[in-house]
Amino acid sequence: MFDATRVRRIVASFTVAAAAILFTISPGTAQPSGSPAASASLPTLAPMLERVTPAVVNIAVVSRAPAQDNPLYGDPNFRRFFKLPEQQQQARMSAGSGVIVDAAKGYVLTNHHVVDGGTEISVTLKDGRQLAAKLVGSDKETDIALLQIEAKNLAAIEIGDSNTLKVGDYVVAIGNPFGLGQTVTSGIVSALGRSGLNIEGYEDFIQTDASINPGNSGGALVSLDGKLIGVNTAILSPAGANVGIGFAVPSNMAASVMSQLATQGKVERGRLGIGIQDLTPDIAEALRLGDQRGALIANVERGSPADAAGLKAGDVVTATNGRAVHGATDLRNRIGLTPAGSKISLTVKRGDDEKVIEVTIAAEDRSPADLSGTPLDGATMRDASGQEAQQTGGLGVVVEEVEPESAAARAGLRDGDLILAVNRTPVASVADLQRATAARPAILALELVRDGAGLLLVVR
Repeated sequence: MFDATRVRRIVASFTVAAAAILFTISPGTAQPSGSPAASASLPTLAPMLERVTPAVVNIAVVSRAPAQDNPLYGDPNFRRFFKLPEQQQQARMSAGSGVIVDAAKGYVLTNHHVVDGGTEISVTLKDGRQLAAKLVGSDKETDIALLQIEAKNLAAIEIGDSNTLKVGDYVVAIGNPFGLGQTVTSGIVSALGRSGLNIEGYEDFIQTDASINPGNSGGALVSLDGKLIGVNTAILSPAGANVGIGFAVPSNMAASVMSQLATQGKVERGRLGIGIQDLTPDIAEALRLGDQRGALIANVERGSPADAAGLKAGDVVTATNGRAVHGATDLRNRIGLTPAGSKISLTVKRGDDEKVIEVTIAAEDRSPADLSGTPLDGATMRDASGQEAQQTGGLGVVVEEVEPESAAARAGLRDGDLILAVNRTPVASVADLQRATAARPAILALELVRDGAGLLLVVR
């Protein structure tokens, strides 16, 4: 019996097959399969990879840890009394990847978590050479580290502009997954500006479905023209292996951090003294801003650079140095990664007016607060930054350490507490906290965040 549906399917199959043949073989140039001419006509990434893969390296890190033993063996007096030999060290090895970005200086970019705690760092080039590496500097907040090696005939990857990336762009991930050796995977940019993952303090990830696995950390995310547009950093996976969701630090952020690490060995973060939040559609409607995008200034710290420049609560920052601001995280990253002392121009929407305000970035305050004579004496504190500040709209002081048996310890403060207000007065900095406690009030009511939950701590 005649089956029309079956016939249509057969015809469709022949049509698809014919189209595939026409796509791969141009008229008049058909060659036998496997001939050099046929191979040359196929699309391939090989020429680009031949150029850039020598710049991607394997990194081995050795760290030393005391041998797991009876706790008494760690007491030097105990060891001296019983004339025990020096405590043995155990070597722990970890592996990752890196990318050479400056052949003349031997600079290698990688992740902070790859080299953190390492006592010896070794770099293996694609040609098999093994080189000792020096740690120039490392930044935990962005998970970027800079190494330096000495060798001749190094290959480097040109750093591209990650701001030009678009969702759907093709990318290639190069690294050392599972210690197998250099491996190349491909995919697309799945999303941009990913944050809120609580992986790093400053988050603005490129998300990609190019396979990234353990050992790829610190490797290169490369555009099809062979430029570095990201440093592979993390994966989101319930099983620990790739499921198509990987993250890379954008090349522009990595380059900004690298510049400071190369010149001063550390990153000095900038601050303006403002609390910011996303400009939601509801807020934009209430302020009659239409579909305007940007970051809303929620509060301005007294005496801060923002205060001196004339910024006010309710202002909406729509651009920095002429480049559009897409939200609070975007603005926070730009301020935090701008070196102290630099000037930036903020395009500000205030009511129906728009103005450009120039502000000088100040250094982030990380000096310990002088809280002697107060119930908080014995606590080392710093301004909230990065992810901490993002969660609180720019407010907060972080308790870094509490001395045992101190007044702060007796008051109930713990390491990691995030203080938001004192006696109902918001605190955006260590300076604010010092002012709030300067009068030595009999009772301090501390509004704080501990382990992600709000808490009111009354201190007498």
